[in-house]
Amino acid sequence: MAPETRVRTKTSRTIDILDRAFKSLVGGVNSPVRAFQSVGGAPLIVERGAGAHLWDADGREYIDFIGSWGALILGHAHPAIVAAIQEQAARGTTFGVTTELEVELAERVKRAIPSIERIRFVSSGTEATMSAARLARGFTKRDFILKFEGCYHGHADSFLSEAGSGLATLGITSSAGVPEAFAALTLNAPYNDLAAVERLFAAHANKIAAVIVEPVAANMGVVPPAPGFLEGLREITHRANALLIFDEVITGFRLCYGGAQSVYKIEPDLTTLGKIIGGGLPVAAYGGRVEIMNHVAPLGAVYQAGTLSGNPLAMRAGIETLTQIERPGFYDELNRKAEQFVDGFRRVARESGIAAQVNSTGSLATLFFSGVPVRNYSDAKKSDTRRFAAFFRAMLERGILLAPAQFEALFVSAAHTEADLDRTLAAATECLRAIS
Repeated sequence: MAPETRVRTKTSRTIDILDRAFKSLVGGVNSPVRAFQSVGGAPLIVERGAGAHLWDADGREYIDFIGSWGALILGHAHPAIVAAIQEQAARGTTFGVTTELEVELAERVKRAIPSIERIRFVSSGTEATMSAARLARGFTKRDFILKFEGCYHGHADSFLSEAGSGLATLGITSSAGVPEAFAALTLNAPYNDLAAVERLFAAHANKIAAVIVEPVAANMGVVPPAPGFLEGLREITHRANALLIFDEVITGFRLCYGGAQSVYKIEPDLTTLGKIIGGGLPVAAYGGRVEIMNHVAPLGAVYQAGTLSGNPLAMRAGIETLTQIERPGFYDELNRKAEQFVDGFRRVARESGIAAQVNSTGSLATLFFSGVPVRNYSDAKKSDTRRFAAFFRAMLERGILLAPAQFEALFVSAAHTEADLDRTLAAATECLRAIS
């Protein structure tokens, strides 16, 4: 759709900025889902945020359930984080050499997640998962990585087959530019299907370096692990001398202070983190057992580096975020609020008469427009994406910003008030009635 068609309903300032964006940025955006292609209409231009609210370029206010895709568990512009960033900026924004801040954040992560004995900070979730996969291959001296259909682990070549998130939103099954020979080294199994995992290990005996999994899938929409699924992966990988990698870029510090592995009591060999540990700044990390991590340069032969890895601004933001969320009762209150909200969403969906499922874990949730339970990517793809698009647009008109894609999560933050959530449920009631 031409830019002129997409923006005609917007007021002048948004039109002007979008016109400039289409002339300078690829598709007018710097990440595909921001283009709103799957939901129609013009993408938003955001001016500022505070707490659980955003304002666009024309001053319209929204209750935000994207939260920078889960990074902002405390909401936008939290005063303590803003102050920490400002203080650090006055001392210097980047040095290219190690600071004590990196050590402090590493120590905090290690205390929270005992399976991480050594850690390496990077700048994005893609860097973290890409590096973890390379490390697994280097450590085991095997080539294959096993992932799950609909799980998104960033845009590195290893992970762009049957991935979720933006690829699912755009209907892309694999990415152009990934050599066929390289893509063949990635094996896919249905999420929550241990029998399929067993078959792949039997077919590729002594060739699989690692299994990488979102312990709670959140990139095909939210899909919790079936009872025994994560335990089964731990047993299978241990038996095959392969590594188990938990991609906790979303779930790390989201479900509880120790991440999903603390909730489900599974200890992976490697863990990737991102989003929340940066407090809204670009930070991610990978870490695990000492004997594995010691294969990373400068101690080992698995090379990975980054100019802005451990950036002091991001470290300060991460330290302050963990300080805030470590306080007693933080997760009890967040998860209580989210559970009450999800219960309300289920009630509203049920009363509408529309075929819908609400999946949730902690403060993560997805409303699937589907008449069948969603337990894997195949189930998720049965959702009525046209109805979701209509629902999204109707909610946006009422000042509620959801993720502009059926296959993404909704994030409840500590900044959402009871009034925010009540208003959202009231809007959902109206919107579901309108599209039924």
